[in-house]
Amino acid sequence: MRKPATSNKAINALKMLSQVQHSFVKQLSQLCQTQPLPEQFKSVLWLRDNGIHGGGVRFEAPQNSLFNQASVNVSQIQYEDQADKAFISATALSTIIHPLNALIPSIHIHVSWTELRSGKSYWRLMADLNPAIVCEQDKKRFNEILQQLGGDYFDNATTQGNEYFYIPALKKHRGVSHFYLEEFNPTHEDGKQFAKQFLTGVIECYIAIFSEHLKQKRINNEAQIQTQLDYHTLYFYQVLTLDKGTTSGLLVHDQNDVGTLGSLPAFINRPLLSQWIGQTPTPRDGLVEALLEVLPEDERCEISVQVKANIAQVIRDHYQHHPLLK
Repeated sequence: MRKPATSNKAINALKMLSQVQHSFVKQLSQLCQTQPLPEQFKSVLWLRDNGIHGGGVRFEAPQNSLFNQASVNVSQIQYEDQADKAFISATALSTIIHPLNALIPSIHIHVSWTELRSGKSYWRLMADLNPAIVCEQDKKRFNEILQQLGGDYFDNATTQGNEYFYIPALKKHRGVSHFYLEEFNPTHEDGKQFAKQFLTGVIECYIAIFSEHLKQKRINNEAQIQTQLDYHTLYFYQVLTLDKGTTSGLLVHDQNDVGTLGSLPAFINRPLLSQWIGQTPTPRDGLVEALLEVLPEDERCEISVQVKANIAQVIRDHYQHHPLLK
């Protein structure tokens, strides 16, 4: 059983994020009803320290007719009983949807509320559209909703997002539209309302994009499938070598490795990842080499649950020797 935070603000944040989580899963499930074999999302509970310090629930979709990988997670971690911890509680919704069809873009969304022991508290909001094959209409539509929802914060958030999701070694961005608002701290109620409107607006836009692609019933050709596999490899590379949120999550604890690595696609192009070792600066090149050692030998290699567990340990081993920079 999870022990929740006792702060009213953390309680309210968890309630709001859980409502959005269930709404998003419901909308994704409705998309599945268009398929011959509809997917059923499965709920997975995980606990921090046997629930003493919280935990979370994620909804996962099986990999078949609609999704390559899909996870919608809400968690709340609290350390109210440990005065040596810098934060009292952290409450977050994190989701990544990788459609099976290469023409439908992936999406990543993260919204969290953090309360520090120092008295500081803030929201963190991220949303990015990640197509394997760029559709200018989807990009335009998503950018417009980000601008509408972001309001006065839009320019700053897109600047931060474009910087955060840039991969210097490959001279590419992970996606085409990026929004990243760090340490957002108006009054709590205003911030919570902004976060809720942001989440629901981004989700509605993505569901509309997804639905329109489904209606077109386009089947991928071999070239499109290969393009998606290569793009998923780039996504894999960025998450595991540059994404500090993922890395920090793995370094803090080992009680939700599968959930923390829920953003990884189901398959990647192993030879392509190997080619990038020479372009990767030290010491990250060593990390890429170590990752390759725990991947299957297949050219199209599967990122299974066991592979994710091995990846998590590789990350921990690497940062024991090369501390994560702030």
